Amino acid sequence: MNDPRPEPAKRFYQSVDVAAREHGFTVTLDGRELRTPLKRPIALKKPIADALAGEWDAQKDVILPLTMPLTRLINTAIDGVADAKEDVRSAIAAFAAHDLVLYRAEHPQGLVDRQAELWDPVVTNVSQRFGLPLMSTAGIMPVAQDPRWPAAVAAALPDDPLSLAAMHQLTTITGSVFLSLLHRARDMDFDALMDAAHLDEDWNIAEWGADEEAMARRALRREDASASSKVLLPEPPPS
Repeated sequence: MNDPRPEPAKRFYQSVDVAAREHGFTVTLDGRELRTPLKRPIALKKPIADALAGEWDAQKDVILPLTMPLTRLINTAIDGVADAKEDVRSAIAAFAAHDLVLYRAEHPQGLVDRQAELWDPVVTNVSQRFGLPLMSTAGIMPVAQDPRWPAAVAAALPDDPLSLAAMHQLTTITGSVFLSLLHRARDMDFDALMDAAHLDEDWNIAEWGADEEAMARRALRREDASASSKVLLPEPPPS
């Protein structure tokens, strides 16, 4: 049976460079500016442009989009999110009503305790930061949150399309806008973010073992989350 998947494109360039432009930095391939699939220009902060150049330079004989999470995120931001910012903002803010860290296990006690250890500080931090109450619950039945939450979260989100796309991707991957907001505020580093997001999964792995395909998918999600983190925190923390 023939494989219906298209053949990957061959690498068509020799050199990859970062070039300064009026509104930021872009990547050039053999001196020609990289553009999105819709042929839109790319203007980035220098650290993000450097990371984007690294993805393109790492391609060998063929170009493998699956290994280029930052490229995919930037294309999505410029070709998609830029024209639908309010819809994306609303989709992110909606997570406040059913955030991962608000829904807890009823048993076993070890899992209950682990969730409390990692998630209670998140709930406390976010509630104090926004000055709004949050209610967690055991089980899957929904609990009504303060109706002011969606608007409060929406107002705290970045406005530029790339950062907004990164927040949307990170929130979707983790299932938590609250974890994503704390990461963007530098209150939680990337490893702590991913540990908190995968708490339940890690508990099940410890109990029952890891599934190879599931772990491969998790590795890809981590790469996508890492690309989002690079966009949201392109500069090192102040010393």
